Amino acid sequence: MLIYMACRASFLKRMVLKLLITGIDVARNLDITSLRSFVAVADSGGVTKAAGYLHLTQSAVSMQLKRLEESLDVSLLDRTNRSVSLTAEGEQLLSYARRMLTLNDEIYTRLTAKEYEGEIVLGVPHDIIYPYIPPILRRFAADFPRVQMRMVSAPTKRLRQMFDRGECDVILTTEEHPGAGGEALVTLPLVWIGAVGGTAWKTRPLPVAFCKNCIFRSGVLKRLDEADFDWEMVVDSDLDNAVEAVVSADLAIHAAIKGVYPRQTGPIAHDGVLPDPGQSRIVLYLQAGEDPILAALRDMIRTAYLSEWSPSEAVALRA
Repeated sequence: MLIYMACRASFLKRMVLKLLITGIDVARNLDITSLRSFVAVADSGGVTKAAGYLHLTQSAVSMQLKRLEESLDVSLLDRTNRSVSLTAEGEQLLSYARRMLTLNDEIYTRLTAKEYEGEIVLGVPHDIIYPYIPPILRRFAADFPRVQMRMVSAPTKRLRQMFDRGECDVILTTEEHPGAGGEALVTLPLVWIGAVGGTAWKTRPLPVAFCKNCIFRSGVLKRLDEADFDWEMVVDSDLDNAVEAVVSADLAIHAAIKGVYPRQTGPIAHDGVLPDPGQSRIVLYLQAGEDPILAALRDMIRTAYLSEWSPSEAVALRA
């Protein structure tokens, strides 16, 4: 028996040595592309948005996720609900996957990319920073680690002035009609918002709150006048948080881009009692020239916003 066990141990040692010599890896290797798709799905909340961000088809992303699950022999996504969520194993993998991608991208950038340096100033109104801008900033920092990104948050009118003076390299704005050189990324409806469960919208004259430099202000007030709607300006401030305070306190209502609401506020279900506040476009402006860094940032912004809306939705919103 002892002789048999000794022979078996010797055999196993020889097999392991042979595997090492022939270069056969007994450990599994995780595919970086599949990990990137997994992280994109986790961040965006769905395969469709992740596919748009990665410039891949939905089937390709799904196949990569399936391959990753098979290689680990675990389920990473809970597909029982309409929305995709992570399983416990998926949550565990996510932090590791982010670190692996960060290291992979850093290696690739350091060894293959040109060493761009300098500073870029990006201007964005505060109400459209989330959810798109943080992922754009992360990706830009990974691709251009030696370029400093400085972000300015200001109302559209001020951003346009800064851009014209050359103080911003790239700006995003919210406006109904794009200015010269502006690229309309998507057109979104404006909606009336108020305190959750509030009744201020039933008050007459209608109490409204807008910043003095709010790009929506003149158009929305014009629509109220055209509908013969009596209204009064409850707050007339340069600060957005002053408007948000009175709206969340149910002292006034406000018009905002659909889906972009301050905390403790939401869309008003007025059943057509209030006039249509109109629509707004998210517009991209880029300083003239052939700067490859600005071009890369432009493409990241385009991808982030356009992947949110299918072509049919975009057409319907523009109609």
